Order: sequence, then structure tokens, then C-alpha cells
Amino acid sequence: MRIETYFTVDEADPATMEAATVVVVDVVRATTTLVEALANGARGIYPTASTEEAVKLAHSLGREDTLLCGERKGSKVEGFDLGNSPREFTRAAVEGKRLVMSTTNGTRALTVGQHGSRLIPCAFTNLGAVSASVSGADRVVIICAGREGRFSMDDALCAGHLIRRVLGDSKADLNDASRAASALAGFRKPTRKFFEATDGGRALVDIGLGDDLDICAEVDRHHVVAEMRDQVIVLTSA
Repeated sequence: MRIETYFTVDEADPATMEAATVVVVDVVRATTTLVEALANGARGIYPTASTEEAVKLAHSLGREDTLLCGERKGSKVEGFDLGNSPREFTRAAVEGKRLVMSTTNGTRALTVGQHGSRLIPCAFTNLGAVSASVSGADRVVIICAGREGRFSMDDALCAGHLIRRVLGDSKADLNDASRAASALAGFRKPTRKFFEATDGGRALVDIGLGDDLDICAEVDRHHVVAEMRDQVIVLTSA
């Protein structure tokens, strides 16, 4: 097995991903929210790069059973139904709905990751399920969404814990970023306190959404795996 980690989207080369299982990580908060929505009964999630594209797609799908979701700079987009807080995506809010989503960092990473043979969103909340799902792959590419093109400690920590879970006591061919992420995970666990010290976590605290970090830090909250299929992220196991 070979595991390659890229700490920002710009580092990842889509042309090299064709035969790889791609895992996208955006702990604070897109992949955490995607997992929460699907675990609570959402039919599927349609990621879009822009808010304008999201609005057009939602109307083409039919607004009676489609929710517009997304954020810019952490806050809900004006006129959208939901933002990007996992606390919003309750069963009462999303069950049976299609969700069209656009976020600052996560949806861009998902767009790049579509070039792989499989695309799986990962957060701490479904870490165990994802690690089991990818453990038989020959090549895994982990794309960290980062924060506006920069390194994000929370994503790196999740990538590291995923690598350690996948490998266990076995060995694999790791690139330098995978080794660094795994080393970080060896002495840090996900906690709200840890996330509050990161750039992304502090930004959420500053806009009054610090409680989201409790969910972001909850390991194996859900035992589900989702995949991108025909441009839609759907639940594949629960």
C-alpha cells in the first residue's frame, strides 16, 4: 500500500489520481457536516464550487425537497436554508432531502478529488468506518482541504489518525506529508481545546460557532461511509 497526503488542495495533482482511492478531509467543518447530514437521512449531497452554481442547481433539482447549504468565511450564505454547522443538520432538518452545498474550502477539495477511482469524505466522526473501507486499497491519496489555500492543523491531525488506523502494525510506502501527519497523531488527540487553538477553530469561536468543535472532535460518532457517485455524495454503508 502507498499512502500520499497533501496538506492543501493546490499540492494535489488530479492527473495522478486516476487509480487511487481519494479521501478528502475538512474537519472544520465540511466533511464533518457531510457525514452528519448523511447519517441523519439526507438523500444525497451535491457539492458546488460557487454559491451561484449552488442556487442554479437547487432550482433545477426542485426546491420542494432540496436544501441550499453553505458558508463563506464560516457564516451561512444569505438566503440559504442551512449553513455549514453540523449542529444544523439534524434528522428533522435533512431526512429525505437533497442538499446542495458550497463551502469555502471543502467543496474545492471534493472537486479535485473526483479524479480518483473512489472519493470518500472523512472526518473524525466517521474515522473508523473510512479506515476499514480503504484498508484494502493499493494506493490512497488523502487531500486535506486546508484553510484558504494554507495548511490546517485539524485536517493534518485527522489524516494522521486515519493513516495510523489503516496501517496498524503493518508497513506502507508513505510520502513525507503522510509521515508528518502520522507523527502528529502519535502525540495529539482530537479535542475541542486542540481545535480552538487552530486557525479554523479560532475563527469559529470568534463568530459564535465554537460549539461546532465538540462534534468535530467526536471520534466515531457515526459508523458510515459515503462516496461520490455521479457528482453526488451518497451513503454507501451504515
